[in-house]
Amino acid sequence: MDQLLLFLISFVANLFSAFAGGGAGLIQLPALIFLGLPFSIALATHKVASVALGVGATLRHLREDALERRFALFILVTGLPGVVLGASLILSVADRSAEIALGVLTISLGVYSILKHDLGQQVESRNREGIGFLLGGLGLFLVGILNGSLTSGTGLFVTLWLVRWFGLDYKRAVAYTLILVGMFWNGSGALTLGLLGEIEWNWIPVLLAGSLLGGYAGAHLAILKGNRWIKRVYEVVTILVGTKLIV
Repeated sequence: MDQLLLFLISFVANLFSAFAGGGAGLIQLPALIFLGLPFSIALATHKVASVALGVGATLRHLREDALERRFALFILVTGLPGVVLGASLILSVADRSAEIALGVLTISLGVYSILKHDLGQQVESRNREGIGFLLGGLGLFLVGILNGSLTSGTGLFVTLWLVRWFGLDYKRAVAYTLILVGMFWNGSGALTLGLLGEIEWNWIPVLLAGSLLGGYAGAHLAILKGNRWIKRVYEVVTILVGTKLIV
């Protein structure tokens, strides 16, 4: 029953995450803790399982040819060092005030998106050269630190950053987030946490299956429904994730 419950939780969490561009930890991580894992082991186990979300979403999004290779490489190069740094710090730092601050900031992302009715509905490429490009990379590095160290919703930051700073639409931004953050950022975080901490390997197969199938299904729905639906689901998930972090 525990294995079946883990699969259902993982599938639902990653379905919504793949649709909105982040937030799988909203459901999956608390469930692992509730089922008996200490926080550090639950975090490492969640990170490993979340890599399958990226794989599942990639299998669907690559059929749409939605990524620019140079821009994808830029996201990896600027974000990965932050992920490794954040994952290295989290095992020795437990700061409740940081979680509350992140929760407030995450809710503000959803509120901002609600107030900006046309945000992310069309591609308006900007800040792809000079100082704008460098500042965009710095933003991705800082989000990478959050991704490595904290658990819920950091993919949502990447999605909105790509929309607001670089001018992507939601559909394209979610594709970048799921493929690059899901596979590579989370993979680096999982490797770092696995080397420094401990992973519950007995739970990994069923979590991987749920993440893989949920990621594919969520990506498929996002492609079918388009930017307006993604924007609405993004707003709901950010507010729920932020509330969960605070509470």
